[in-house]
Amino acid sequence: MIQRNAIKSWTLLPDVEVILLGEEQGLAEAAKELGVKHIASVECNPNGVPLISSMFKLARENSNSELLCIINADMVLMPDFVEVARRSRTLRDKYVLLSQRWDYDITSPIDFAEGWQSRLREDVRKQNQLHRPAGSDFFLFPKNCYTNIPNFIIGRAGWDNWMIYKARKENWAVIDCTPSVMIVHQNHDYAHLPGGKPHYEHPETNENIRLAGGQANVRYTILDATHQLVDGTLARPKMTSLRFTRKLELFLRTLFFFLPENVIENIARPKRWQKRIQKIVNRKS
Repeated sequence: MIQRNAIKSWTLLPDVEVILLGEEQGLAEAAKELGVKHIASVECNPNGVPLISSMFKLARENSNSELLCIINADMVLMPDFVEVARRSRTLRDKYVLLSQRWDYDITSPIDFAEGWQSRLREDVRKQNQLHRPAGSDFFLFPKNCYTNIPNFIIGRAGWDNWMIYKARKENWAVIDCTPSVMIVHQNHDYAHLPGGKPHYEHPETNENIRLAGGQANVRYTILDATHQLVDGTLARPKMTSLRFTRKLELFLRTLFFFLPENVIENIARPKRWQKRIQKIVNRKS
């Protein structure tokens, strides 16, 4: 139900081509029913989990668009998404577009009758669950970006953080469009993953971290955006306590680059300081 809600919303967007990638049971039938392209021949790791690199390659080979977007199949999009995509293309040559998502509890199929976007926006705002800036559920970028990426495993942690790291390393603009778009994530459990564990608890996450080049490169989040898209123009993100903490972390990682990775992790991450201080306080009390 969640996937059908998401894909149906994509098909209603103007000037968008939808490509479903993978061999999951029922995917070909759903693609035919919804009138979207389906490509089954995605390369997988030895455990049968699709590789991001293969997905990107297939998308490039089977699309004429100058913009590509990889997005999780639980995300509902509305026309404002296309508007920010068009606007961003006029502002930068190389960039990646992302945003925070709005988490939404849903128990029934979306009624896509006229006015559905307004009804959905109202319901989402009532629940008021803007996700913290630590997860990225889509990346939109020009076709000439991300042409060579590691064999990351889809559905495991780390690869999405690397996408932001890569953009920062290459001096592309990292554009947070949260102020200009509502991206709706339909809440779900992790029953579709082995053992029902969250993606970040799977051993294959460690492989993604290795391919990314270590822990430091999978610490990048929307807080590392270089720009925000506000009212159709680019602006520098306002300094917040979270962004200040993140800048401090990056400074400490640069300062202590010569130390082992596990030592840098303990020094550079303020949350670990808080835990240590709390332990000391508890011991004294």
